[in-house]
Amino acid sequence: MNDVILVTGGAGFIGSCFIRHILKTEEVSIVNLDALTYAGNPENLKSIEKNPKYTFVHGSIQDAKLVKSICEKYNVNSIINFAAESHVDRSIMNAHPFIETNALGTLVLLETVNELKLKLMLHVSTDEVYGTLGKSGKFTEITPIAPNSPYSASKASSDLLVNAFVNTFGTPALITRCSNNYGPYQFPEKLIPLMILNALEDKPLPVYGDGLNVRDWIHVQDHCEAIWTVYKNGEQGQVYNIGGNCELTNVDVVKTILDHLNKPDSLINFIKDRPGHDRRYAMDIEKISYELDWEPRYNFELGIEETIKWYIDNPNWCNNVRTGAYRDYYKKQYGEI
Repeated sequence: MNDVILVTGGAGFIGSCFIRHILKTEEVSIVNLDALTYAGNPENLKSIEKNPKYTFVHGSIQDAKLVKSICEKYNVNSIINFAAESHVDRSIMNAHPFIETNALGTLVLLETVNELKLKLMLHVSTDEVYGTLGKSGKFTEITPIAPNSPYSASKASSDLLVNAFVNTFGTPALITRCSNNYGPYQFPEKLIPLMILNALEDKPLPVYGDGLNVRDWIHVQDHCEAIWTVYKNGEQGQVYNIGGNCELTNVDVVKTILDHLNKPDSLINFIKDRPGHDRRYAMDIEKISYELDWEPRYNFELGIEETIKWYIDNPNWCNNVRTGAYRDYYKKQYGEI
């Protein structure tokens, strides 16, 4: 029998990429549970919405009765949890939704796995739970968790819950922690799509601090392939780091985008740094490479070129997501649009 997977948060950037990829390449059925908050967009899944192996349910992972009923109705045997509030800046404005979704929502899923004796839960997490690095070294799976923002603290809480359920109840679960993603369909509050769309309109590009914060960038397609590799072959109870082997400063990413668009560096607008801004992330991916034979395939130059082209070629999608609440948030965070 083919797997029936409950994908939570599947209308978001990474979750929707995962669903599109898996329905193209694997013999599985997917039930997508998404609350459709500002970053969850049904347009991300238009290409597969009529696929007979795909079902969408509108709702929250905090609704225990709903989660259980979905699993029973559709004979779900596994959960992959993408559902999360994920933007650091928003967590600084208001941490409550982050705790409610990321920690309490994960608890609901874990309890459902136990109650219904599901086969597996894969919890998708972030490198941000590790905190920040100095100029050298990389995060490994045994690096102590030391989050520095309300967002990363909420994700660390969910990771610790997964670990606690594995050790206390024998819950069949594992965790992936990934570095910064980029690619098509990313909501434009995040660095790369924000810079692309502002540059296309010759608007200032807001860059925090000195722009020298370092991130390890991975194309979302590589991330989704890694998640599937861990889902199929990972060892229960384990953590797997996922990264792109691509460390870049924020300002270098922005300048790369400007170069591709033939726009001047003078569009860069350095603004006051955000509180608790981690200086550097870098992922050691030796474990997933050695144990599960996975490596990232995308070169950043090719990946960013394809990503820029996607945003240019999809103006309707971009315009639709940059209305209403997004405009209010942008004005509050960066000033007038």
